[in-house]
Amino acid sequence: MAKKNNAVLTAPSKQPALQPALTTRPLDFQKRLEKRLFASLDNEGKGSLSKRQFLHTLRYSGILDNDPRLNESMEHLQNFSLDEPIALDDLIELTHHNGQLIQKVLQNQLIIPDFKTFCEDISAIYDATALTNAGKVADYIPQLARVSPDQFGVSLCTIDGQRFSRGDTQVPFSIQSTSKTISYCIALEEHGNAVVHNHIGFEPSGKGFNELTLNSKGLPHNPMINAGAIMSCSLIQPQLDLADRFDYVMDVWTAAAGGQRPGFNNAVYLSERHTADRNFALGYFMRENKAFPEGVNLIETLEFYFQCCSIEATAELLSVVAGTLANGGICPITGLRVLKPDTVKNCLSLMYSCGMYDYSGEFAFTIGLPAKSGVSGVVMLVVPNVMGLCIWSPRLDQHGNSVHGIEFSRRLVERYNFHNYDSLVSVHDEKTDPRLHKNESKIKSIIALCWAAAQGDLQEVKHLYASGVHLDEADYDGRTALHLAASEGQIEVIEFLIRKQVSLNPIDRWGGTPLADAHRHGHTAVVRLLEQHGGTMP
Repeated sequence: MAKKNNAVLTAPSKQPALQPALTTRPLDFQKRLEKRLFASLDNEGKGSLSKRQFLHTLRYSGILDNDPRLNESMEHLQNFSLDEPIALDDLIELTHHNGQLIQKVLQNQLIIPDFKTFCEDISAIYDATALTNAGKVADYIPQLARVSPDQFGVSLCTIDGQRFSRGDTQVPFSIQSTSKTISYCIALEEHGNAVVHNHIGFEPSGKGFNELTLNSKGLPHNPMINAGAIMSCSLIQPQLDLADRFDYVMDVWTAAAGGQRPGFNNAVYLSERHTADRNFALGYFMRENKAFPEGVNLIETLEFYFQCCSIEATAELLSVVAGTLANGGICPITGLRVLKPDTVKNCLSLMYSCGMYDYSGEFAFTIGLPAKSGVSGVVMLVVPNVMGLCIWSPRLDQHGNSVHGIEFSRRLVERYNFHNYDSLVSVHDEKTDPRLHKNESKIKSIIALCWAAAQGDLQEVKHLYASGVHLDEADYDGRTALHLAASEGQIEVIEFLIRKQVSLNPIDRWGGTPLADAHRHGHTAVVRLLEQHGGTMP
């Protein structure tokens, strides 16, 4: 085992499993909660539900049958046929080990509450993206050149473990440069930020991913290009033999993927090794500049790097790894911590600025999300605190990025407010927030508009209008911004609303108009203004 600061470092999969959190709720409260949850499933009031109903509820929310958190429940469910009644006591036994997850599902408290609609949108984006056939497969590595160019898969995993896949998501491919993310994370976990960045820079190189170049300090520019990833590999468990170092890395990948162990493509490894002149040149160039830690075996480090690039995974597996990064280092489908939050923060920061080869700047500008691509056609995309995605399609653009991966990402942030800086604009008429319940975003906007109008906050009314809020929208009682402004005598707001040609005579649930409100509260100047422009009494 490697030791650092007197602490023994082990791969996450070798750490003891976390125990389910103990509830501190009173038993009577817990029983009432269980009865209420049971009743929410018992649509027909029979006092029982079926296995089919139970599984459908989970799947509808995006929780799959093979979710590791459901292992005990699924084992217990084997005792029931699909339509056999399940009583309340059976449900309590069924959810004994994962009650919190089931509770979140039944109370619709998962990060994406309307998961069905979200998946329909993802499918629509997938279909639109699939129409293009631009780009070509990588041919500098013979094994990659033999991959069918028309394969295309998209998988996602939210921080609550909701999963969805579309297309060729179970086809294995070599992860190539996406390996650089976890290699960098492992180096950080083992040595800390200061030591790692004494050997690797932070900045985009502005050049190709395998360019023979170092920064002004004689270091690789960042860990997301070949030179930086070779350096990361040199820092991982250097005291172990090569086989044990590779097992160590695979253990971390397995933990990040929720217990799914990736494969290894020996043919790709041999191809990588056979076509590695540039990587060998990078290694010797760094050694010449004394960039490596003392005592590094260069040839062994390069072999280790080629092995990491030849790890084989599917889009489904990599989406869970991306979900672990989105979740601050905790695997969404096991609840186990794999990486420290600071490690993930540093990794996502460099993915954001350096993860898409020499297209990274434009990707950060247009997409605004951390991502890492690989020449096998993979893009691992992270929406922090929401979800991770893997898009795989072998056709590459001139930068070495998946054509479909870039296009899918572009369409995704056009549809949803996932761009890192979308939060600077409070409301997007053309974008939605899937984290909100149905109509929640619209309701919040209407409430904000009515409140601003009532307070006479003209600047906020203007901001909301610029953000896409419709000024004629009404609240639950049919009250519009004009109603509220008229009630409170906010004449500047009313003048603005009139200039924007809002309806002057909307009717609220009590049959009142804005003019009637102004009369009722004695705002004579408002009465004159509204009458002048066509306001009427009910």
